[in-house]
Amino acid sequence: QVQLVQSGGGLVEPGGSLTLTCAISGTIYSNDVIGWFRQAPGKEREFVAGIHWRSNNKQYKDSVKGRFTISRVNAENTVYLQMNSLKPEDTAVYYCAAERRNYHNTRVSSTTGPYDIWGQGTQVTVSS
Repeated sequence: QVQLVQSGGGLVEPGGSLTLTCAISGTIYSNDVIGWFRQAPGKEREFVAGIHWRSNNKQYKDSVKGRFTISRVNAENTVYLQMNSLKPEDTAVYYCAAERRNYHNTRVSSTTGPYDIWGQGTQVTVSS
C-alpha cells in the first residue's frame, strides 16, 4: 500500500518562495502519476501540478505556470513542488496524490477523480 507523507508549507510573504515535499512509501509503478492539488476554505479542490513518473511528463494549472515547478527524485521516491513568486491567492491546503496505472499512458490527470491515494495535506499561507 502506497502512502504519501507531506512536509513543508507554512507562512510566506507575497513574492516569496516555498517548497513542498511528498515522500512516497511503497512501490511506485512506472506509469503512476503524482499530482499536487490545493483547496482553499470554502473552495473545491483544484489541480496544481502533476508528473508522470516514467516519462517525467509534467502538467501545470495555468495560473501557476512559470512560478511553480514539480520535480521528482527517483532514488528517494520523492516529489517536490517548488513555488516561487507566491501570491495571496495561492493560500490553501496543498495535497499530494497518486494515480495508479497499470498501462502505458503519459497523460497527467488534472481532476481529483483518477487519484487513488492522498497525502495528509499541508497549509500554505501567503500573507504580509
